[in-house]
Amino acid sequence: MSRIGRKPIDVPEEVEIKIDKDNISVKGKLGELSQKFDNTSVKLSMEDSRLTVIPVSNSNENRAKYGLYRSLINNMVIGVSSGFSKTLIIVGVGFRASKKGNDLEILAGYSNPAIVNPLQGISFDVPDNTTIVVKGIDKQVVGEMAAKIRSIRKPEPYKGKGIKYSDEVIRRKVGKTGITSGS
Repeated sequence: MSRIGRKPIDVPEEVEIKIDKDNISVKGKLGELSQKFDNTSVKLSMEDSRLTVIPVSNSNENRAKYGLYRSLINNMVIGVSSGFSKTLIIVGVGFRASKKGNDLEILAGYSNPAIVNPLQGISFDVPDNTTIVVKGIDKQVVGEMAAKIRSIRKPEPYKGKGIKYSDEVIRRKVGKTGITSGS
């Protein structure tokens, strides 16, 4: 059995959950999210302020799905109550980011700046010109947007220049060594 699926989801007071046949919608102070689920594999039961995901049968497919649906629903509850964010760091001489309206303009060593348009429900924050914070209520969309920004200029292993996640560690390689004279 899934260890994650067994844990009940604690629902805060400000979050409202509505369960239809095969759809769950979660509404909170930051917005509303909905997710379809396979009602032939899992059942959802709400008791007090706890939501429990229960597999319908003990088949491998149902056991796999109920851990997945528990994680998706838990991310929805966290997203509408407190939100998600990813921080990106820009490393390199002359590399910088700025906000132009809702869009993000990134200078990353190319002849023209890269303009990034936010996806639905995403906002950018640029505390300084080398830090980008991607915020939103949907964890998957926040991660997708951060990956799109990172793909503009991935960090390279020799000098570490590029756009990286704040918690990412770049494994550095040793450059070429010069040939010594004297043999």
